Amino acid sequence: MDLDVTDDLVHGNHVTSLPTNKVLPGKLYKQKYCKRGEVENRFKEQQLELFSDRTSTHTFAGNQLRLWFSSIAYVLMNALRQKCLTKTELQNATVGTIRSKLLKLGALITVSTRRILIAITNSCPYKHIFATAHRRLKILLILLNLKLNFLLFISN
Repeated sequence: MDLDVTDDLVHGNHVTSLPTNKVLPGKLYKQKYCKRGEVENRFKEQQLELFSDRTSTHTFAGNQLRLWFSSIAYVLMNALRQKCLTKTELQNATVGTIRSKLLKLGALITVSTRRILIAITNSCPYKHIFATAHRRLKILLILLNLKLNFLLFISN
């Protein structure tokens, strides 16, 4: 049974003043408050860990650009978590944890004409997760290329 309290909310009743014979408190907590709390946690995560609250430039356009960068970074980090970090110990990690444990690491980067080589030290505790994420990103890139080639093929 789905819980619908929108009629009571529209007519001015607060959720805390709903009659218990109409809405069970346990269902209300699980179906409404927990989801709302999770959304609030995602807002807080973007604000604190991706610095979306830093609007210290003197122009509106500069502050708007910073907010866009923060929003794009959140979308990319969330996609990384959902697509590349599943079945790893970072699958439920916050953006800040992924940033500090996976992206902020010391490595030797060698750039040649054909490739970029990232050499991570053997003592890095998360190098196996980094390798898994890299492997899954490569697979996603191949699938994206196939999809784009197919779309170009059918459009001609």
